[in-house]
Amino acid sequence: MLKRLRRLSTEILHKNPWWEYRRDEYLHPDESKGEFYYAHTLGAAFVIPEMEDGRLLMLRQFRYLNQRESLEFVGGGVKEGQTPEEAAKAELLEEAGFQAKELIPIGWFNPMNGATDEECYVFIARGLTAMSAHPEVSEEFEPVMVTPAELDALIANSEIWDGMTLAAYALYRNYSR
Repeated sequence: MLKRLRRLSTEILHKNPWWEYRRDEYLHPDESKGEFYYAHTLGAAFVIPEMEDGRLLMLRQFRYLNQRESLEFVGGGVKEGQTPEEAAKAELLEEAGFQAKELIPIGWFNPMNGATDEECYVFIARGLTAMSAHPEVSEEFEPVMVTPAELDALIANSEIWDGMTLAAYALYRNYSR
């Protein structure tokens, strides 16, 4: 069995509405001290809206850090006091303008386990009813419907580059088989 590193202390270096940047002091197996810097979040929820005809709803949006558009599934951070399921429902309505009769949890993942402790929960949304979307002021979305085969081709051509969307889709493909 691998040795565990024991946390001695945690310091919050920076906090904003989405995450905290932390520094932990811990013990190495030889009892020497080490430091680990990481982003802490309350988690995230991702939703794969599945239409009656089997197509999947994705959202095209502009991503500031890469200065380009990205095609992604619905998703966002879990807020204080929310469960991942509550966050999934809120993001589905806010970003895509849909409510779901059925929200099926299909798994979770950590998007970058060397830099964050974030846990991203993935849901399939079925029985969709169109409502009106209410994106945040910094967000603009263009809905795009794709079949799983079309999405596979977009991934093969490196047109889908968002890691969380790729991970969520891997869970979806495993669940759907």
